[in-house]
Amino acid sequence: MQALDPRIVRIGVEVSGQLRTYDDLWVKATGVKFANPLQNECTVEVANLAKEVRDFLQTETSPYNRNRTPKRLIVEAGRASTGAFRLFTGDITEVQPGQAPDITLTIKAKTGQFRKGEIVARSKPPLVPLSVLAADIARDLGVGLLFEARERNIANYSFTGAALKQVDKLAQVGSVNVYIDDGQLIVKDYNAPLRSASRVLSEETGLIGIPEPTEQGVKVRYLLDPQTRLGGRIELRSVVNPAMSGRYVIYKLGFEISSRDTPFYTIAECKREGSL
Repeated sequence: MQALDPRIVRIGVEVSGQLRTYDDLWVKATGVKFANPLQNECTVEVANLAKEVRDFLQTETSPYNRNRTPKRLIVEAGRASTGAFRLFTGDITEVQPGQAPDITLTIKAKTGQFRKGEIVARSKPPLVPLSVLAADIARDLGVGLLFEARERNIANYSFTGAALKQVDKLAQVGSVNVYIDDGQLIVKDYNAPLRSASRVLSEETGLIGIPEPTEQGVKVRYLLDPQTRLGGRIELRSVVNPAMSGRYVIYKLGFEISSRDTPFYTIAECKREGSL
């Protein structure tokens, strides 16, 4: 009989640079991430936190709290045999307690939410390399940079507005995907996979059900794994629907996980690699 490989589901809440992590609790998390300027979203339900912890989270993340530093939510998951990996990082937008007798908190977060309240003004020389511009924007947003796009010069760049809106502005240069994921600003050529993120997906490697054709390409559900990354490649091999087999690039990545219930899935929506 094959031994069980226990799940790891861990959440962290960072306030004023202090990170508190919680595991060994009932946790349910759902989220969706986009390979475009839309903000990634996540909702976490966690039960059986101590009262002082619930009070701390609700007080510190309240919009009426004068502490104006970011309040971050971190979600990690995995298996005991492989360890946990990061699924989501974002700024908390809402914390709501559940009705008695359940002792449940619902925490909602979005990527880069705190930066929507920061106003910046930027003006560049007549010509600036795309990589230099991306590095400056990543610095404004307090994230790292993963630059895999073809280098080009951008003419007459200027911007005034919310810091987060610079992601939209950068995406307007054309033929690139620009988005924030896992604490990085990612800039890559349009519909090209990230160089270090690729996996083969089949019934033998975790595919659940039949690949679903969409207007953009394909939608697949499979067991959660650390190899998948937003903007990465999936090489799909389907026995039931071989017409859908081929190489795809993930443009929308969702997850449904629970520490004790059934869900422990990744849901990826993909475009055929190289398509317009």
